Amino acid sequence: MKLINSRFLLIIAFGFILTACGPVVEEESITAVGSSALQPLVEAAGEQFSTENVGKFINVQGGGSGTGLSQIAANAVDIGNSDIFAEEKDGIDASKLVDHRVAVVGITPIVTPGTGVSDISIQELQDIFTGKITNWSELGGKDLPITVLNRAAGSGTRATFEQWVLEEGQNSIITQEQESSGTVRQIVASTPGTISYVAFSYVNEDVESLSIDGVEPTDENVKTNEWLIWSYEHMYTNGEPTGLTKEFLDYILSDDIQSTLIGALGYIPTSQMEVERDVEGNTVPIE
Repeated sequence: MKLINSRFLLIIAFGFILTACGPVVEEESITAVGSSALQPLVEAAGEQFSTENVGKFINVQGGGSGTGLSQIAANAVDIGNSDIFAEEKDGIDASKLVDHRVAVVGITPIVTPGTGVSDISIQELQDIFTGKITNWSELGGKDLPITVLNRAAGSGTRATFEQWVLEEGQNSIITQEQESSGTVRQIVASTPGTISYVAFSYVNEDVESLSIDGVEPTDENVKTNEWLIWSYEHMYTNGEPTGLTKEFLDYILSDDIQSTLIGALGYIPTSQMEVERDVEGNTVPIE
């Protein structure tokens, strides 16, 4: 009888322990890979989403838009982040991918503080990146050699910059290339005379943005297309999203995130754009 009572008491005690520990939460995770311009937004939204949804995790990696598109086309990840349309990437069957435009990002040329130049013409910017202008003194600045720094070839930020700055048939000079926007900003900030380009979201007090033909790189100028160097931020899925992937995309496209987090991180909600741009670069007013 004592043995039975002891077992009974153990069962009851074990039940109390389970109750105190709470229900077991089954963990889920998805992986989003690609654009470094979009990476800060996806990381921040992912952390916030995981905080609000216990046991659900969003793994975010960079690598550039080309990597994001290649990985999602191969169905190797759940989401492929890109600054360019899938149709612009060679070897990608865009018909199998679903485009989720979560934001718009402006892209600006940045320089090391102290060059003596704050405004530049589009022609002068072309001449810098094609190697015709090699010293800031040629633009009214200091007698300081210009160092050009590019993003890697698979970068959507680079593709967007070159699409709207260089003319057809022009190529940037062969120079140092970097995979990460964060690394680009760090090098520009610490290497006198350097010029490159990053998304607005990466600009801080360590670097200086250049206006182009008197037009400043601001959200308001992007919205009206007065500032031409901008792109949609795409989150591609291989087919229609389901499960946790759909939950997260719905979350990042929700009114709450679109009206708070996106603007706070330097992006522009697509709902605030006054123009729409297609894959060919054509723009039409949004009525």
